[in-house]
Amino acid sequence: MILPVALVLAFVAAVNANCDNNCSGHGTCMVDEVCSCYDNWGVGLNHDSGDCSDRICPFELAWVDTPDSSGTFHRYAECAGRGICNRGTGECACFDGYEGKACQRTTCPNDCSGHGTCEYIQDLAFSADWNTDQLEYFKGGQLTFDYNNWDTRKTRGCVCDATYGDIDCSKRMCPYGNDVLSLRDNTILDEKYQVQILSFEASRRTDQDLESRTFALTFVSRLNETFTTIPIVFDDVDLTDFVNDVHLALLNLPNRVIDGLTVTGQRSDVNTVELFVTFNGDSVQGKQNLLVVEDYECGAGCTPKIDGLNLQTRVGRTASYIGQNVAADSNSYECGRRGKCDYTSGLCQCFTGYTGDNCNTLTTLA
Repeated sequence: MILPVALVLAFVAAVNANCDNNCSGHGTCMVDEVCSCYDNWGVGLNHDSGDCSDRICPFELAWVDTPDSSGTFHRYAECAGRGICNRGTGECACFDGYEGKACQRTTCPNDCSGHGTCEYIQDLAFSADWNTDQLEYFKGGQLTFDYNNWDTRKTRGCVCDATYGDIDCSKRMCPYGNDVLSLRDNTILDEKYQVQILSFEASRRTDQDLESRTFALTFVSRLNETFTTIPIVFDDVDLTDFVNDVHLALLNLPNRVIDGLTVTGQRSDVNTVELFVTFNGDSVQGKQNLLVVEDYECGAGCTPKIDGLNLQTRVGRTASYIGQNVAADSNSYECGRRGKCDYTSGLCQCFTGYTGDNCNTLTTLA
């Protein structure tokens, strides 16, 4: 009979327990008259039980904190240590520059001024094309790195839209051009323009698989503008006509983004055709981004609509690629280094004695 009596006494004690404010309806009153609060309820900075009248805000990795006994930093903290918890609502009031339910991520400067996207540090890429001399299989892109530090999903920065720059994407970019007064390495020889090679290797032993199929070329300017040509018909029967088609397709891109180039071609073997694109216009001086060959089928509802090319892409075999065949000995500077960029309009204000969109034309001779 002792056990049943003990249970009755415990029950009576629990019934008669008198916790503060009856745990505010957010906890259970224990036999020692101490509240056992429900999740996310407590009292004070230390989140003691008390009367369970305060809400607890979300926790995230702290931006800055003191180490524990093992020297570990960035432990979980309420509002990540970058906001004040509203005990009435359980929501963090984040300090300027931080956002999220637990203030766990940074905002981007001026919200990228409406001219860019706010990206996590782990998603940011090397600012230039990572393989600027050759792209095998016509495949490239920006180089990204594995980033697994504590702030991988916390710190963010702006990735600006085309023609915009600076840390908050607030400035209009100005045209780039050659400094007309810079000295080349060897002025005795003719000026060198950048030449890119496009090598098309058919997937079989002959290039008949490429004949009459369509593809397109994409050019990315120094201002990060992206332009894609109309469909180009691959023609290895009349190579001269094929070269002219490529030349016109690039030259007719909008805004005169390419204002001068030459294109030549050759058949290097039975299943390979090579094109050589020379950039010699005023707006494409110096080193340019490599062209991109759009060789995948782009069917109904896709622009531009192309058949795609059956190209050699097997590992260990000579494959289709695009690369820099000749490096330019000219340079490419903002406003040709002979003017000042008006970042409001994106127009160059040339210094006295210079003119042109990118200030690369002399008006006077000293």
